[in-house]
Amino acid sequence: MPPRKVNIVAAADRQISAEFDPHIVGDVNQSQVKVAKFGEAFDWHSHANEDEGFFVLRGRIAIDFRDGTVELDEGDFIVVPRTVEHRPRSLTEKPTVMLFEPSTILNTGDAVSDFTVKNLKRLQPE
Repeated sequence: MPPRKVNIVAAADRQISAEFDPHIVGDVNQSQVKVAKFGEAFDWHSHANEDEGFFVLRGRIAIDFRDGTVELDEGDFIVVPRTVEHRPRSLTEKPTVMLFEPSTILNTGDAVSDFTVKNLKRLQPE
């Protein structure tokens, strides 16, 4: 049987209601593709050993850095290098964002808060 495809935006609309609740879309070697809906503002944090990729599928987001802010529109992509402190936040209502991260990463990095998710759910294909 061939691998199953998934329409990430449609599946996220059906399965994700909470903000900053990443769901695993798939595993690629030692990394994972995840999807989340962003809220008003996340925690300031960094990842000592992992880079993070953010790809905006729908809506607009900002990623605040201590020395400035980068705004991303639909279709925009950015890599946040390891050790760089950052804070993602939405600029539109519940934007949908695809994340590219090592499977070992904790979503809040060096910060532990109510946003910390240790047991991620998997996005289910239709």
